[in-house]
Amino acid sequence: MFKPKYPPMDTAPVSAAQPLTVHSPVPLQHAAAPAPTEAASNRPAVQLAPGSTLTLVVGGSAVALVVGAVLVSMLLAVAVTAASVAVCAVTVRSILKSDRR
Repeated sequence: MFKPKYPPMDTAPVSAAQPLTVHSPVPLQHAAAPAPTEAASNRPAVQLAPGSTLTLVVGGSAVALVVGAVLVSMLLAVAVTAASVAVCAVTVRSILKSDRR
């Protein structure tokens, strides 16, 4: 299923060998690059109004609370699963022990 399908060998195109061409090296001349300059920013500086700061704080707190609730619920699900597996193990052990008597 995952093996690639290759074409048969006789359908591959045959390439003719090309003669080698020897080129003489050409000396390179590098021009001196100008020093980079700081480009002036056309964007205004970010300014937060007191209302927008409060919105950011409340939004960040809400996100933290939601993420925390999700993580705690996942931890609780793992704990409940572990407890149920432990109860099952004790029950099976008890049944097997009573069969031996």
